[in-house]
Amino acid sequence: MTRFAYVNGRYEHHDMAAVSIEDRGYQFADGVYEVVAIWKGSAVDLKPHMDRLERSMSELEFRNTPERSSLGVIAKEVVRVNRVQTGILYIQINRGTAPRNHLFPAGEINCSVVMTVRHGLGPSVSEIQNGVTLKVQDDQRWQRRDIKSIGLLANVLAKQAAKSSGAFEALLIDPDGTVTESSAANVWLVDQDGTLVTRPLGSEILGGITRARVMSIASDAGYSTKEAVFTLDEVLSAREVFLTGTTTFVLPVVNVDHAVIANGHPGNTSCDLRDRYQSYLASLKPRPSWHVSE
Repeated sequence: MTRFAYVNGRYEHHDMAAVSIEDRGYQFADGVYEVVAIWKGSAVDLKPHMDRLERSMSELEFRNTPERSSLGVIAKEVVRVNRVQTGILYIQINRGTAPRNHLFPAGEINCSVVMTVRHGLGPSVSEIQNGVTLKVQDDQRWQRRDIKSIGLLANVLAKQAAKSSGAFEALLIDPDGTVTESSAANVWLVDQDGTLVTRPLGSEILGGITRARVMSIASDAGYSTKEAVFTLDEVLSAREVFLTGTTTFVLPVVNVDHAVIANGHPGNTSCDLRDRYQSYLASLKPRPSWHVSE
């Protein structure tokens, strides 16, 4: 099937779509992005994704940003023309095209807008049933991880190092010895009291949309939740560890650097939250899910 991408006002064949050689996203990684899950025709948490996208653009002082409502229309059309029912929508906004200069471009330029979509979403059956392993690595990313920047080289290196060691993901550790997140997901633990713990929002981590949704689901289900900084030792001694993210959903962790978490099997809490998150996805209705301002 032919794939189509949206680039700056045009729907083009995916393999022919391109931005200018002087696009600042290409030359400086001067751009931001969002990855939105598409589940059986519904956009999952599109409004908070748009909220975070607007925040990222504001933090980087983008000017002439695209209208939120227009982005919603384009997103829905990209999914429609590619006939994707369950998959991933990728949205990227760059500062725009201008002669190469480290300074923000003078005058008025429009942001570049790119959207693509692909089929397939969620972890594999084996990963869900058996849990995954993490590889501990120093967190070498920049100090504004709360901005969803396209400058992801450190994330790429961490993810590749994890894969090369046979692990599913990286577990990133700051110089003070505390856990931040993984290369592409937020990290949670269940402590010995049964409380769900994840790192507080701040410049050290990305405020995950799935993180927020799972926190709400857990609270509604009667779980005790807490935002707190925790160490690698606390991860290793936890009753359960799991990841949350757009493409991982709720994914149990059973091993960290060859150290077994609890009994080495997905725990009851993470499995229950995964099922509850899946029920949330099943409850979504396509038409209202595409609203970006409600």
